[in-house]
Amino acid sequence: MNIALPATPRQDGVTLWRQIAGTLQRGIADGTYIPGGRLPTEAVLSAQFGVNRHTVRRALDELSREGLVRIEQGRGTFVADDVLDYTVEQRTRFSEWIRRHNKEPSGEVLQLREIAADAQTAAGFGLRTGTKMVLLERLGLADGRPVSLTRHHFRHRGMLAALHDQPSITEALKAVGIADYLRQTTRVTARLPTPTEAELLRMPRNRPVLVAENINVDSAGAVVEFAIGCYPTPRVQMVFEP
Repeated sequence: MNIALPATPRQDGVTLWRQIAGTLQRGIADGTYIPGGRLPTEAVLSAQFGVNRHTVRRALDELSREGLVRIEQGRGTFVADDVLDYTVEQRTRFSEWIRRHNKEPSGEVLQLREIAADAQTAAGFGLRTGTKMVLLERLGLADGRPVSLTRHHFRHRGMLAALHDQPSITEALKAVGIADYLRQTTRVTARLPTPTEAELLRMPRNRPVLVAENINVDSAGAVVEFAIGCYPTPRVQMVFEP
């Protein structure tokens, strides 16, 4: 979608790139460019505003620094997405979280297999390093946009077959006799994404991810799941309420 300005209106004392950035910012604010939508290419904007591509690039870089757009190498420039509140509760369920924002949840299984627990995972369960675990790594989507990349670990061997039959973690746990589970702890840190994480989450590498280490327990207090989730800060913020 192109805004109806064939050239940048010259304003004395204001650099051209700032004028272009201001025009695009107003287009984002009034809905001309929708969240998640792609902006016109640099070539189109250059012709539209009557300036060279370097001037347009300077304007887009400024909007990127302000968090209004994201620049994806090889794909173009996109309006920043709506930020979803991830409220950490006793019963935090992915589908419920996404539907609460009037979006459609979906997921992509990246791997499902048995592994030997590393030191971090073993500590989460209070077991020895090398203990056999079931690993489910899944990319979580909201209206087709990635919002989480999570490695779920389970100690119950029956979970491998259950997750093959039933992609829902809640339903798979029920299938192995765990009727309910609660969040015991959530530890959150932040760091820059790895190249793989940035690619899967469709985010720039210079924006951080929130990393949540979660421990879920059954009604008797036994650990049933240890999960490490990555959440892209351009799209997700965590909320802790009493």
